[in-house]
Amino acid sequence: MVFASFALFVFLPSVSRSLYPPPMPILDLRSDTVTRPTPAMRQAMANAEVGDDVLGDDPTVIALQERIAELLGKEAAVFVPSGTMANQVSIRAHTEPGDEVIAHRDSHIIHYETGSPAALSSVMIAPLSGEGGRFTSADVAAVVRPRSSHFACSKLLVVENTFNRSGGAVWSLDQVAAVTAEARRHGLACHLDGARLWNACVATGKPPRDFAQHFDTVSCCFSKGLGAPVGSAVAGSRALITRAHRFRKMFGGAMRQAGVIAAAARFALENHRDRLPDDHATARFLAEALGAIPGVSILFPVETNMVYIQWASGPAASDLSSRLREKGVLTLPGPGRSMRLVTHLDAPRSLVESCLPAFREALKA
Repeated sequence: MVFASFALFVFLPSVSRSLYPPPMPILDLRSDTVTRPTPAMRQAMANAEVGDDVLGDDPTVIALQERIAELLGKEAAVFVPSGTMANQVSIRAHTEPGDEVIAHRDSHIIHYETGSPAALSSVMIAPLSGEGGRFTSADVAAVVRPRSSHFACSKLLVVENTFNRSGGAVWSLDQVAAVTAEARRHGLACHLDGARLWNACVATGKPPRDFAQHFDTVSCCFSKGLGAPVGSAVAGSRALITRAHRFRKMFGGAMRQAGVIAAAARFALENHRDRLPDDHATARFLAEALGAIPGVSILFPVETNMVYIQWASGPAASDLSSRLREKGVLTLPGPGRSMRLVTHLDAPRSLVESCLPAFREALKA
């Protein structure tokens, strides 16, 4: 089932509740972006040596960029404020106005980056279909434009791994190799939206560079599963990263004493990757427990740290989310009677287990 219209809602307390605010949240399952810096991470931030990253001399940023390039097997990397900027400077680095980018129709770059490909790079998107956010080499070949002055120029293939809107689905290395080989056969560059690449590596048992070798540029995020407060990076050849660096500046992403946040990213990279299997195990536990509630079904196989649920009758998702909030559990409602739940550093299994009665009671109500 394609989860085609998952929406994010902002919770605002009603006037009638303002005098009696809900309890502090016990469990936050809205996203893996809600994690808070650990005490050790805060200490690393406090001790960070800083310079001026716009001038290119922040030593902590430099060290982070070198480490990312090493992990991904690339010549260079650039630190950026967000995953959206990481993807967009990559798209701009590969394309010129009027070019076309090939991506799955449910990709993050289409749905959650505010129309940036059109607004910032003036490119078109050729959307592909495929279960789990995965398409085939034949799908790629079918949409590549003929080289002609009549058509947009097919320039870039984007793969998202893991795939958000299909429940954190994972591309295998063989699947990645097949579609990128087809793209190169047609002269296209390849970009990996690896915001949750770390989760894909855990799920497949493959190191990051095994995936990265098939792409010209790779974006990765530190503020999702790894638990840093902010930051992403793009890795690629020196020439491409030099170009991406220019667009980081153009898009407003240049930072000064960025070593403070780069230190958090580096700490997360070195200390929180090894614990990601815990998030995946907790997600499977949560899916099994919720799937046992009469009327509740799991929309997608749980491959990483996301659980998409749907219930046959009862409250709409926004109402269920409000009821859970009253019990200290924060969630993001989807359309109709559906919801995405994401496990992370601050949502250990013990805490998730203790909040299962809140789900059962809210669904019964």
